[in-house]
Formats: sequence, C-alpha cells, structure tokens
Amino acid sequence: MMDFFSKYKFFGVVLLMLSMVIIYLFYNALQPEKTLPVYQPSMVSQELVDSTLHYKKKYHTISDFKLINQNGNVITQKDYEDKIYVADFFFTTCPTICPIMTKNMAQIQNSILDDTDVLLLSHSVTPAIDSVAQLKKYANEKGVIDSKWNLVTGDKKQIYQLARKSYLAVKTDGDGGPYDMIHTENFILVDKEKRIRGFYDGTNTKEIEKLLKDLEILKASYIQ
Repeated sequence: MMDFFSKYKFFGVVLLMLSMVIIYLFYNALQPEKTLPVYQPSMVSQELVDSTLHYKKKYHTISDFKLINQNGNVITQKDYEDKIYVADFFFTTCPTICPIMTKNMAQIQNSILDDTDVLLLSHSVTPAIDSVAQLKKYANEKGVIDSKWNLVTGDKKQIYQLARKSYLAVKTDGDGGPYDMIHTENFILVDKEKRIRGFYDGTNTKEIEKLLKDLEILKASYIQ
C-alpha cells in the first residue's frame, strides 16, 4: 500500500495544484468586474452644484474651456482630448489646505510621469492675483512638470462656472470679491469622455491612494 502511494505521490501533487489553479480561475471569473460610477449632478451634494443642474441625472460632461497656464500658453479641452485627468481648484496664496493639496497632487504627478494617458489640471480661484508669472513661480517651487500638469488662470467668471457647473466642486457661485469662492479640497477624476468618475479629498493620503487605484481601474476599462 505504501509503495502505491509513493508511486503516485507526484501525480497527486500535480493534480492538487491543477485543481487549485482551476478553482482560482473560476473564482476570478465569477467576481464582478470593477467599474467606477459616472457622476451626475443629481448624485452630488446640492451645495456643490449650480441650482440649474440639481436634478440632472445623465449626460453630464465637463464644458469646453479656454484658460492660460503657467507658461502663458492657451489651454483648452483639446489639450486633454483622449486623456484621463485629475482636476482641482486652488490659489497660490492659500495658507491652509492648498499646500497639502498641491503636495498630494505632486505625488500623483510622480506616479503618472511615464503614463501618456493621464494629465493634471489645477484651476486658480483667484485669477486676478494668480498671474502667469505668479503661477510660474509657484510651479517652480512645487516641482510642477509642464508636460504633465497645467496650473491655469483666466477669466474669473469662466473658472467659477466651470467649478459650479462642470466639476461640481465649490460651495458658492463666486460673484463677490476676489476671495469669494469657497473651494473644496476635492480632486476630481475625469475620463476620456469628459465625464466625472470620482471625487477624492485632496488633503487625505488614504484618499490619494484610492484615487490612484481608481485610476488603474479606469485605465483598464479602455483596454477591454
């Protein structure tokens, strides 16, 4: 009897390993595919959404824009065509959450340096103060790489409309003084169709980790 088991031990081990591989493959095949939601204004807190969009439930996309970056170049949707990108709102003289957000955005930049499908876009909420020269100075201080990350300024009304009506990212309409926009700490993940696929706390390292994982899920969806 012992000779029998000894003789077929190798085949038993191989059969066991093969069985484990088959079970693993079946398990993975039965798992639901990981996907990200497509955010609509009706899915977001109303304080972050323009009142005209509170009940919009489909077809929401980021509107076209024309802004100026840290190098004085005109930046439009064309520069982000067929790209995934992460957007936020900040101002260079912000002493509170912006330095943390910028540091975390720089971390994302380092993670996507060799990824031609992903870019970054930061909008100044104080465009009257954040001139091209001021943005360039800030970009140099924070390690911004021009080919990956645009810091943009421009028409205040356009930026505020983008924030409220496109990115769903600020708490006021911003029609008062130079510091009237109450911007959030949100980073917004935008897909190649200009749709919002995620919101993340830009001051929270755990949220940044989640953003990077979601970015991989989104990228994978374009391969299938």
